[in-house]
Amino acid sequence: MSEAKTYDGSCHCGKVTYKVTVGLEGAMSCNCSICGRTGSVLAFAPAETFELLSGKDDLKDYQFNKNVIHHLFCTTCGVRSFARGVGPGGKEMVAVNVRCLEGVDLDTLDVKKVDGKKL
Repeated sequence: MSEAKTYDGSCHCGKVTYKVTVGLEGAMSCNCSICGRTGSVLAFAPAETFELLSGKDDLKDYQFNKNVIHHLFCTTCGVRSFARGVGPGGKEMVAVNVRCLEGVDLDTLDVKKVDGKKL
């Protein structure tokens, strides 16, 4: 199990930037209707370990289905670098797109595949 580290993350154009402390051992690739289309690889972190540094006014919120996850994307470049929601047990969490974290080589991670189409 890997230790949580602090990473810098951003959208493509750099308007939305953040820092997050997260372990990447649980990174997942989901085939649900939104993840499958956006190609996200997600890691989950408690909300208190996430700090939005810039771009609050450049984010647009998209919700669907049960409207429990705030899929946030940059209004300039369209990249969905993180989402906010509530995890099991009712605790606020952030789902970060690992592809948007600086210095992460996806080829070194054991990414778990999740069948979100059946959830």
